[in-house]
Amino acid sequence: MSKPHGRGHVEGLPDWDRCAVMGVVNVTPDSFSDGGRWFDTTAAVKHGLDLVAQGADLVDVGGESTRPGATRVDEAEELRRVIPVVRGLASEGVTVSVDTMRARVAEQALAAGALLVNDVSGGLADPAMIPVVAEAGAPFVVMHWRGFSEDMNSLAVYEDVVGEVLAELRVRLDAVVEGGIAPERIVVDPGLGFAKNAEHDLALVAHMRELRALGYPVLVAASRKRFLGRVLAAPGATPPPARERDAATAAVSAIAAHEGAWAVRVHEVRATADAVRVARAVEGAVSPPRPARAGADPQHPHPNPEGAR
Repeated sequence: MSKPHGRGHVEGLPDWDRCAVMGVVNVTPDSFSDGGRWFDTTAAVKHGLDLVAQGADLVDVGGESTRPGATRVDEAEELRRVIPVVRGLASEGVTVSVDTMRARVAEQALAAGALLVNDVSGGLADPAMIPVVAEAGAPFVVMHWRGFSEDMNSLAVYEDVVGEVLAELRVRLDAVVEGGIAPERIVVDPGLGFAKNAEHDLALVAHMRELRALGYPVLVAASRKRFLGRVLAAPGATPPPARERDAATAAVSAIAAHEGAWAVRVHEVRATADAVRVARAVEGAVSPPRPARAGADPQHPHPNPEGAR
């Protein structure tokens, strides 16, 4: 089957007529922007439902921080954090994504009702991931990734960030398809902030069309990331904290939606939900017909062909 084009439909997920909004639920004590706020299962499920009420189309549940420098949690702890939240949200009819690099977590999350696996390593961190997702027939996010959080800053070295990210994504996408995941179930993510500095992230946002030219729906996850803090800070000033970057996030969401992104992943949903809906309205706007001048004959729109005054 041929690969999808344009904004794209992802087989196995609802079909939205605009850029979708993926809300984030971090069931972690140490995520960079909201670590600890939703660590309790009941609080996490409530937060996910609140995000849907604010306009999220799907909710991404993760139990392991991937901020730069973060150390990994063990599998048992990740399962303990994630599975009850996935089950609770899915039981309420929420379209749930699981944010994990572990095959066993993905497998159990899918069994608990998740519909999408969002693996920031694109299947590189756990060799069992691709077979598990292929066997389940689940949609899969392939993100550009060069290494674990502890090492990612040292890996942010590029001569041509757009060209190199595209080339590395092509290699990974080919491997994922060869591993049995159907092309129509694949989403691509440029991996903003992962082994990239602010200039790299901005260049990738500016070249969304090249990312779309890979032929897969594109997920953009810019929410509250360091590059937005760098943009907002005056020269030499300290960047604003993560939770003060939501307006900047909504700006990137509008740009991504305008450039044809399939979805944007955000912590604060309401502003981005408004942004993508405005972008869709602008796309769908049609110039109104120009009204005829009073007294004009529609068959002869210029009543003074000789130019009489």
